[in-house]
Order: sequence, then C-alpha cells, then structure tokens
Amino acid sequence: MRTCIVPGSFDPVTLGHTDIIGRALGQYDRVVVAVLVNSQKKGFFSTEERTQMIRACFPGEERLEVCSFGGLLIDFAKQTGACAIVRGLRAVMDFEYEFQMAAVNRMLAPEIETVFLMTRVENMFFSSSMVREIGAHGGDFSHMEPAILHDRLKKAFHSTDKD
Repeated sequence: MRTCIVPGSFDPVTLGHTDIIGRALGQYDRVVVAVLVNSQKKGFFSTEERTQMIRACFPGEERLEVCSFGGLLIDFAKQTGACAIVRGLRAVMDFEYEFQMAAVNRMLAPEIETVFLMTRVENMFFSSSMVREIGAHGGDFSHMEPAILHDRLKKAFHSTDKD
C-alpha cells in the first residue's frame, strides 16, 4: 500500500489545500493529512477544529486519514510508513523554501520522496493567512475555501472569542 503525507497548518483549509489532497488521493492508496502542531505559534483555529474541517471536506473517503503531529515531519513520515511527502506549490516564492526542506528531508530519509504538485491557477494567489485576513475584516472569502466550510468559517471570524 502506497502512503503519502500531505502536511500543513491548514489554518483554515482552503480550496488550494483540498485540491492538492484530492489529487494525492488519485495517486496514492492512503493519504495522511498531517496537521502541524507548532508550539511557537497559536493558530486561529485549534488543531482539532482544523482536523475536523479537513475531514468535513472529504466525507466518506476511507483512504484519507487526518491527524496532527509535532516534531520533525520526516520522523512522522517514517512512523506512518509513507513513501512520499506531497507538497503544493503556488508560486516561485514557495519553491525555494520547499526545495530546501525537501533536500534536508532527503538527507534524513532518502527512501522518502518529496513530490511537488503545482496548485491550479484558480487557487494560486491565496493562502490560509489571506482567508483569515479577509474573514477578520468581514470580506468575502467564499471563492477561497470549500463551500461546506463557509458558514462555519464565517461564524468563527465573527465570534468574539477568536480575537
């Protein structure tokens, strides 16, 4: 069984994320979406909220696992038996950072490939931070995130406990 990991913060999940995850499902038998727990950074959404949102985007998809991890991604990849780490690229600015990470991961675990998928053009120019910024100011972010999450995200951005 070929397993890949699609890592990220997913704070919140965007159409770009779901596109990459969906395409990974087309190439691998098992896809583990790994939500990064970064103790240095407080996310807008909790780790549990982010994992729930990703699951909601892929109802009934039995080949998809969503879990959180801390520490080195390559260690988590080894633990899950992954043969690949799938990363989405939006623009040239993403490439340099991703290339460095792939090179380091290759040194640490040469048996695990890093696979880059170009984000579709319609998803190329936005990010989770952009969705948060637009949402926090009451703007329309509906074209950036999965429709199934729209009401949930809109409510979260307008609640006073997410300051």
